[in-house]
Amino acid sequence: MKIAFRLSLLFFALFTIGEESFSLTDYQIKQICKKERRESNCIKSLKKKRFNLKEGNTIEIPVIPYKR
Repeated sequence: MKIAFRLSLLFFALFTIGEESFSLTDYQIKQICKKERRESNCIKSLKKKRFNLKEGNTIEIPVIPYKR
């Protein structure tokens, strides 16, 4: 009985949460790229990454090291 309950919870969680992807809006992209030197290239790059994310393709996310 416990196994069936746990499996049903697992499938419920996978189907409700699994297909959601949160991407940036156009306004958020413009706010991020406002600080960049070449704003138009930054906007194009982020919009391309957003499109690939929505299509289900993998995207590369850079990791910025923490500086004290």
